[in-house]
Amino acid sequence: MALGGAPGRTARVGEVVPRGDLPELGVEEFRTAVAAAVESGSRLLALHGEPARGSTLRLLAVLGDGKAGLLRLLTTAVSERYAALTPDCAQAHWFEREIREQWGVEPHGHPWLKPLRFHPPYRAATAPLPAVAPGVFDAFRVEGKDVHEVAVGPVHAGVIEPGHFRFQCHGEEVLHLEISLGYQHRGIERALVGGPTRRSIHLAETAAGDTTVGHAVAYCQALEALAGTVISPRAEALRGVGLELERLANHTGDLGALAGDVGYLPTAAFCGRIRGDFLNLTALICGSRFGRGLVRPGGVGFDIEPERARTLLGRLDAAVRDVSEAVDLLWREPSVQARFEDTGRVPPETAEALGLVGVVARACGLERDARQEFPSGIYRFSHIPVATWHTGDVFSRAYVRGLEVLRSAAFVREELEALADEPRQVPLGPLARDSIVVSVVEGWRGEICHVVSTGGDGRFLQYKVIDPSFHNWMGLAVALRGEQISDFPLCNKSFNLSYCGHDL
Repeated sequence: MALGGAPGRTARVGEVVPRGDLPELGVEEFRTAVAAAVESGSRLLALHGEPARGSTLRLLAVLGDGKAGLLRLLTTAVSERYAALTPDCAQAHWFEREIREQWGVEPHGHPWLKPLRFHPPYRAATAPLPAVAPGVFDAFRVEGKDVHEVAVGPVHAGVIEPGHFRFQCHGEEVLHLEISLGYQHRGIERALVGGPTRRSIHLAETAAGDTTVGHAVAYCQALEALAGTVISPRAEALRGVGLELERLANHTGDLGALAGDVGYLPTAAFCGRIRGDFLNLTALICGSRFGRGLVRPGGVGFDIEPERARTLLGRLDAAVRDVSEAVDLLWREPSVQARFEDTGRVPPETAEALGLVGVVARACGLERDARQEFPSGIYRFSHIPVATWHTGDVFSRAYVRGLEVLRSAAFVREELEALADEPRQVPLGPLARDSIVVSVVEGWRGEICHVVSTGGDGRFLQYKVIDPSFHNWMGLAVALRGEQISDFPLCNKSFNLSYCGHDL
């Protein structure tokens, strides 16, 4: 089903749609339309609930057709329960678990309704869920001779965020991995409701701390669309530089960590240091190694004068030269490749079915990149070739990162050399009332999606954040099936998903 012929409202990323223009479908028509669109190649970018009249909940689905660059917005009204989409559309799996937990509405027929974030519902449900303490859930269990269970976390040995992994194993072979998150639910989406306020941009920046620029750009692009504000090409370019520096730092760190997981210390040591070099480039622009304060509504908070641009270019060239040499060592070491190849493989058809995004999807051979599918900002004018590999294993996920390091560095160099002499920031007007807008940005992990609705006063009525990790955690569980449990750290690092980006 092409999106153009499907029910609902077609839009582009950043297009403001009056809420009254969204026709309300019957539940069965809604289910059929979503499942048919995904079956024909579209993806479910977002599915969430917002309160309507009385005890009714309005479900909003955002479907994306990457080939056409189009979105389709579908709505339906449900009350205590509705027939779940998940049996016909696996991409709805975690979204429907979230809807049940947040709003107390039962997706009847969903195969596995365990808690997602362990928090009380946002409203008094007609059929309230039992109170559940964080981490208390009924885990899937495999029975049989020599089958045993291994539990890891939620408290880990390193300075990392909490997450629980439960393995069902036969000997060393993993039969099933169950992932439980939600130990640090922070209420960011709810805190954004009623905005924008002076705090709103800071909340967006901290949705996932290692993706400060990515989430800040998504927030600002939504705000600017609602205000009808067009920022300057210089500001767009500076945001693009921030996004790609964020990608460079994190990809470099991940390549070093992957080397460390297999005991290959030269690349591990080099990339640990070079990651700091890329972070320091961001700090040279805005004073924060993680990009805090760089992106602001109406443009950017900091500018780059010619002398600083020359310094950035010199340091960039040195860092790229160093990381290229360090990563080349990785590809030339047979013992490393023996561990990377055919480990944690995700078939492309599985990646399609689950709706995986970002590096993980591109490592399965899927050309899934919002910079090409749904270009916004500077990416409407400056093209970065999509880097893919086809094997879907740890090697592929590492190799795609290596390719993207080189392509992002070339983009940063090009933009720094061609900065236009324009204002870095323009004022915003009032936001459109009773409207909705979808903002999509390709963060370093993958697709970031913010869906923003305003009420009659022009304030945020509903604010939905979908970090790429939300789509990809199930991919990690699938990647471990049939693997040795000793390879879990390597597979986990090759995905490198965010706990806090999930626990919003």
